[in-house]
Amino acid sequence: MKQFSDFDLAAPLQEAVRRMGFEHPTPIQVQAIPAILEGRDVVGCAQTGTGKTAAFVLPSLQQLLADKNGPGPRMLVLVPTRELALQVADHATQLARQTGLKVAVIYGGVGMGPQEAALRKGVDMIVATPGRLLDHMGRRNVRFDHLSILVLDEADRMLDMGFLPDIRRILRSLPARRQTLLFSATMPPHILALAREVQHDPVKVAVAVARPPDAIDQKFYPVPKHLKVKLLLNLMEHADQDSVLVFTRTKHGADNLAQKLKQAGIKAATIHSNRTQGQRVAALEGFRRGHYRVLVATDIAARGIDVQGISLVLNYDAPGSAEDYVHRIGRTARAEAEGDAITFITPADEPVVQGIQQLIGRRLERCTVPGFDYGVEAPSYARPTVKELQQQYTTPRSTSQRWSQMLGGRHRR
Repeated sequence: MKQFSDFDLAAPLQEAVRRMGFEHPTPIQVQAIPAILEGRDVVGCAQTGTGKTAAFVLPSLQQLLADKNGPGPRMLVLVPTRELALQVADHATQLARQTGLKVAVIYGGVGMGPQEAALRKGVDMIVATPGRLLDHMGRRNVRFDHLSILVLDEADRMLDMGFLPDIRRILRSLPARRQTLLFSATMPPHILALAREVQHDPVKVAVAVARPPDAIDQKFYPVPKHLKVKLLLNLMEHADQDSVLVFTRTKHGADNLAQKLKQAGIKAATIHSNRTQGQRVAALEGFRRGHYRVLVATDIAARGIDVQGISLVLNYDAPGSAEDYVHRIGRTARAEAEGDAITFITPADEPVVQGIQQLIGRRLERCTVPGFDYGVEAPSYARPTVKELQQQYTTPRSTSQRWSQMLGGRHRR
């Protein structure tokens, strides 16, 4: 079995690896690190949770230590979300702690001042989201005259989020001679086209392509839509998981569900794009430290959240695609630990259910909860017919009368 000592890494990096508790390199690290140390461009296909970040950070730090190529940032890592930027920067800072190399993280939603000050002090590596980096470049807070390494992390997600024009603008300001590393959880044609555009004769590495780790126990729970909240509360009451990540389809749904969990006495927080950066960081830190038992999130959290010990990922709303399913449940069973993944499904979700099972190559067990009453009927709301609505709208003489009748007589002057 490979050891980190088998790689030609400087002593401070070897010590950092030991301090972070890395025992053996993961498959993606075994494949990618030697190629990156040789200075080759690399296109890597690996989902989150496989050790991908260290796979490009460790050898890149080694390169920076070996080649003092002038002042200014010499490495740039572009990522799609603020959460992933913070995670990668934290990982890089820990690995570089004893090297003297400086890492800065650049993302939107917070003030420009502290980031500008960090850039002006001088940094070796920048981890950034494209939009905020372009803001700093426009203000001439940063130049890349001496850049030697570019990393595009979660490239498929960046393209899905519409960042390709921003990436191309940034590329025009980078030296043509550089090492370019591209990592993506999936390899659709548009990612391969981007690789051809930005890389030269890349080494291709692929690990765990679009499949969840075997350590995740995956199950479907069929349930009528109106009983989802009751089933979730039932599971939370009888489960012993202390760290549960729940995914909803919408931001409103996340807020609504978190409120119901709190009303039931369950400590919960939310994270989605309408929350401020401070709120998102506070929710994530509170979840990481165990202050919240449940973190309710939209797909913004499906990638880039690295919280050790998540025991259960629960898809309250089925994901939009099989690929999104993989990214969501990849939040548990990190670093080869074990974890559970539960997905609530309704008849309307059958197409994505079939896609998930095709992608993972097997059928998943469909479970019911003993003693739970699945036969409770949905609340019925008496709705007027079209003809009744037409009569209500045309019969009254005044606007106030029309609204009063349409609202069931609730209108008052």
